[in-house]
Amino acid sequence: VQLQASGGGLVQAGGSLRLSCAASGKIRGVNVRGWYRQAPGKERELVAVILNNGITNYQASVKGRFTISRDIAKNTVYLQMDNLKPEDTAVYFCYAKTIYEKQYWGQGTLVTVSS
Repeated sequence: VQLQASGGGLVQAGGSLRLSCAASGKIRGVNVRGWYRQAPGKERELVAVILNNGITNYQASVKGRFTISRDIAKNTVYLQMDNLKPEDTAVYFCYAKTIYEKQYWGQGTLVTVSS
C-alpha cells in the first residue's frame, strides 16, 4: 500500500490550501492517519492526526486554522489549511500507522506561503 499526497502549492499569507492523502489500498489494522511537515533546516514535526474513532489532535501552532478529516470509503485523509502563515512553509508528508506498529509515509508535497 502506498500513500499519495497532493494539493501543495504557492499561496499568499492568509490564503488556504487543501491537502489530500490517498491510500492505494486498504491498510490492514490502521489506527492513526495524519500529517507531518518538515521546514528547511528543521526536523520533521507532527501537524495533525486523526484516530480510528475520529478523535483529532493538532500541533498548537495550527489549532483553529487547520482541520484534518477523512473519507473512509475513499481511503483518503485531508488537511484543510486556512489563514496560512509564512511559518507554515514546509514539505508536508502524510502518514499512517497500524496496530502492528507498521508505518507508511507519503512522498511529500511542498507548501510555500509568501508574505
